[in-house]
Amino acid sequence: MSPQGDGNLSVMSLQEFVLDGFEGGPQTQALLFALFLALYVVAVLGNITMMVVITLDARLHSPMYFFLKNLSFVDLCYSSVIAPKALVNFLSSSKVITFEGCIIQFFFFALLGTTEALLLAVMAYDRFVAVCSPLHYPISMCPSVCARLVLVSYCGGCLNSIMQASFTFTLPFCSSNHINHFFCDVPPLLKLACADTTTNELVMFGLCGFFIVDTTLVVLVSYGYITVTILRMHSGGGRHKLFSTCGSHMTAVSLFYGTLFVMYAQPGAVESVEQGKVVSVFYTLVIPMLNPLIYSLRNKDVKDALWRLGQRHTAMRRMIARETVS
Repeated sequence: MSPQGDGNLSVMSLQEFVLDGFEGGPQTQALLFALFLALYVVAVLGNITMMVVITLDARLHSPMYFFLKNLSFVDLCYSSVIAPKALVNFLSSSKVITFEGCIIQFFFFALLGTTEALLLAVMAYDRFVAVCSPLHYPISMCPSVCARLVLVSYCGGCLNSIMQASFTFTLPFCSSNHINHFFCDVPPLLKLACADTTTNELVMFGLCGFFIVDTTLVVLVSYGYITVTILRMHSGGGRHKLFSTCGSHMTAVSLFYGTLFVMYAQPGAVESVEQGKVVSVFYTLVIPMLNPLIYSLRNKDVKDALWRLGQRHTAMRRMIARETVS
């Protein structure tokens, strides 16, 4: 990569980017490393635990937990696309990422982020059918329908990712190769382009707005009907259980959609670059870390499944110990 005489980079020779990350000296970078590592470890352990518990406990083999297992898988991959490279950069002086590596990171970041948004909408629809049409629920949400809904979510994520990546990485980057962010994302990349990015910005706002607004409408309409149905119930116990289950989902939805809307769905929403980085940490690491905690701590079925799994593990250890002694 050879710089031109005016300090800009040659378009043809650009082969790598530098992820500037967060400002601060070695102590700040060490603190950020510890914070990111803690968030990532909790996210990995929490989401793997959710997937294992749902897989092993037959009582959780229902559409709701099938979608939740897929959400945990997406969260696990989502945080893994961002965190490892960020952790390496906190301890490195070069902070370099290849052009191809930047494309790959952004592609999977956009794919998994969009897939999560669509999955949350699917989960809201699942709760709507379960609460408002319980007699039709086994037919409406049969395994084949659930599988198709998950497949559509991944296809939607892939479509958004391909379009965003193709529009962004075909731009000529010649102003600099320093990305003022801790991962490859569209807004900081557009600032490096030496061409008109109006079309790219319209595509980004259009696609993100479409996915966020449409999925938000599905969630709001679904939970509007769910709330009316729950309030009409005469059983206090049933009402409490449904509010607990749906409340977990609404908490996860509000956190995820809220941060995405602030970051992508409205022009100029985050004016400060550093503020944008903090918001990005929230939806790339904090939310994937919180989701398993939200669904396990506020969901009696998951807590009971964890207890049963623990009892089964304890019983197996005792049996092995007795066989060893004998």
